[in-house]
Amino acid sequence: MGSALSASSSQAVAQARQLVAHGHFAVNGRAVTIPSIQLHEGDRVEVREMSAKTEYFKNVKDALRGTQRPDWLSVDTEKLAGSVSALPRRDQMPAEINEQLVVEYYSR
Repeated sequence: MGSALSASSSQAVAQARQLVAHGHFAVNGRAVTIPSIQLHEGDRVEVREMSAKTEYFKNVKDALRGTQRPDWLSVDTEKLAGSVSALPRRDQMPAEINEQLVVEYYSR
């Protein structure tokens, strides 16, 4: 989930994971605190109501306006919510992913 919420930089991924771990997000209406939760097509991710009132998320809302998003995500910036409209294809993933290294790591 952290990857879906963040940009491609490692700092943004780490920050997104921390926000999820602190309970600021809900998936399909249920609070989540596990950044590695696997999202599926049709899942709705939203900032929880109490979190949305904080200054941080008010700034996030402003920053989201006009940003480019992946084709597989639909985002409602006003509600700080989005949904997985389709599962991402390989050609939609960041180019810096090296599949061979992932395979080698998990085949140990």
